[in-house]
Amino acid sequence: SYQIPTDDELAAKMQLVGYEKVSLVGNTVTLMPGMQVDFGAVAKGYACDMLKELFESQGVTSAIISLGGNIQTIGTRPDGAPWRVSVEHPENRDSLGILSVTDKSVVTSGAYERYFDGADGKRYGHILDPKTGKPVDSDLLSVTVIGAESKQCDALATAFYVMGVQRTVEFLGGHPEVDALLFTQDGELYLTKGAADSFIRKQRFRSMTMIGRPAT
Repeated sequence: SYQIPTDDELAAKMQLVGYEKVSLVGNTVTLMPGMQVDFGAVAKGYACDMLKELFESQGVTSAIISLGGNIQTIGTRPDGAPWRVSVEHPENRDSLGILSVTDKSVVTSGAYERYFDGADGKRYGHILDPKTGKPVDSDLLSVTVIGAESKQCDALATAFYVMGVQRTVEFLGGHPEVDALLFTQDGELYLTKGAADSFIRKQRFRSMTMIGRPAT
């Protein structure tokens, strides 16, 4: 039963927010009374990594694992070609484009699938800003991260959505080992070089900007 919390209710819950309030000693986790831990930002990625490890331990050399917005590929397709992963358009559910990947994870994050429309007429997504406790008011519609480790891609995709375009572009500019596609509320697409090299677009965008390079 979805509801919009009052300011007082939100202020009380915010007292329970923060990783620094979680105590981890050995294998024992201690939380403050009333606190809960939500693993939504990394759980699917962790599961993908564990499945990949399990498959490979059984001698699997070619596979694709799909857990909703989390895709994990093992090796190439049986014919030796890269796996082709479609990046969904968050509004019309068409394809933004196709990524060709080998032995990589592709994780997409956004608030376009899990949300509710409040009595006030506003749409409330499921990704919350840890600084306010409220749903993120992001200038991004979706974020896709490509990398070897699915749980890292999962965490980064969620974090980038919270951070927004400018801070994410700044982060990616200083971390060339991370590849990503950012699709904005204005219909613009930002890509790292690694993502652009493996991406075939299916849509026309307002603009396509290579992170770290001039716009094209």
